[in-house]
Amino acid sequence: MDKIGERIKEVLFAQNHTAKWLAEQIPCERTNVYDIFKRTDINVNLLKQLCVILNHDFFKELSEEIFPEKE
Repeated sequence: MDKIGERIKEVLFAQNHTAKWLAEQIPCERTNVYDIFKRTDINVNLLKQLCVILNHDFFKELSEEIFPEKE
């Protein structure tokens, strides 16, 4: 996952939420959410918070990318 921010954006929009909605959930300014979308790395505590807010396990995705299951 080259850009974790892009993945967060994909999940957010797939759930039909907006940047404004996410900013209200975090809480932060909407411009900060757009900054998150541009990130290639992210603070663990923020990622944990986003996992809960979006009900999506980004940690699992990152782990599977690093350690793909062997067939």
